[in-house]
This record gives sequence, C-alpha cells and structure tokens, in this order.
Amino acid sequence: MAPGTMPVVLPLIIVLVIVVVLVLVVIGSYNGLVRLRNRVDNAWAQIDVHLKRRYDLIPNLVETVKGYAAHEKTVLENVTAARARVQQAASGDDVKAKAEADAALQGALVNLNAVAENYPDLKANQNFLNLQNQLADTENQVSFARQYYNDAVATLNKLVRTIPWMFFSGIAGVGQREFYDAPAGQEQAPTVQF
Repeated sequence: MAPGTMPVVLPLIIVLVIVVVLVLVVIGSYNGLVRLRNRVDNAWAQIDVHLKRRYDLIPNLVETVKGYAAHEKTVLENVTAARARVQQAASGDDVKAKAEADAALQGALVNLNAVAENYPDLKANQNFLNLQNQLADTENQVSFARQYYNDAVATLNKLVRTIPWMFFSGIAGVGQREFYDAPAGQEQAPTVQF
C-alpha cells in the first residue's frame, strides 16, 4: 500500500459503515412498521370473525325463543334490527360504527335473555342452553379480540409518533389507527341471570 493511501481509505471505510448502519436502520424500521400494521389488520379481522359468528348464532336463538315467546314480538324485532345494524357496519372499516352496532346488539340480547326468564321451559330447552353457551363463548372471544386489537393499535400508535419510526411511517404507508372503544355505558358486560 502506498504511504499516503491509508488516511484516505480509513474515512471511506467509516463512511461506508455509517451508510450500511443507516440502511439497516431504515430497513428494520420499515419492516417493523409493516409487521405491526399487519398485526393490527389481523387483529381487526379477528374481531370481524367473532362478530360474524355471533351474528350467525342470533337467528337460531331468536327462532328458539319465538316458539316459546310468540307475544314478545317487540323484543325479537329489536334483536333482528340490531343484527341488521351489525351486518351493515361489518361491511365498512368504521371502528366507531362497528362498536355502536355491537353495543346495540348486546343490549338487544340482554332484553332477549330477560324474556327467556319468563319461560321456565325455554330456560330448560337444550337448544336454548346450547345456543346461550355458544353465544357466551363468542362474547368472550369478541372481548379478547377487542383487547388484542387495542393492544396492537396502542403499540402501532406509539411507534408512529416516536423516533425513528415516525420518519418511516409515511414511506411504509402506516398511520395511527382508531381504538375499538365501547360506546358510553358499554364499558361493563351486561349480566344476565337464569
């Protein structure tokens, strides 16, 4: 090596190392944001899956109750209308609309369960009990899916607002997301006793 080349090569190596480190930070930040965005999207899809399962169970529950409570038409109509609102909200990506439709359906189901209390034979009916258990199971899954989604959104929102990820969020097409908040008065699950 020529006597004057060492001082020129060393700064080039340092610059090259800095460039490589910066490229790795950019790639890591970009990939991390995309991974987190996908986790939030997956969590949102899981909420939809559980809401659809509940949506599919409701007609069976309503039909079972209809046989026992033919004169409780208003309650059954309210459940059906709330179910239709959930279906309409499910077609979009509006988190607030889904939460409100979900709350209305939950309230209608509480009223339906109150009607069931007036019919001892219904409470003992195997179909009704099975549907109630499936619905309770689904409610637990919906609750877990909401919590998982909100945890993923909290992590994503924090990263999008912090350095260095905030510099790459636009490039990655990742932005803040809305939490799945229960509408006012829906913070606690309704209690139904049989």
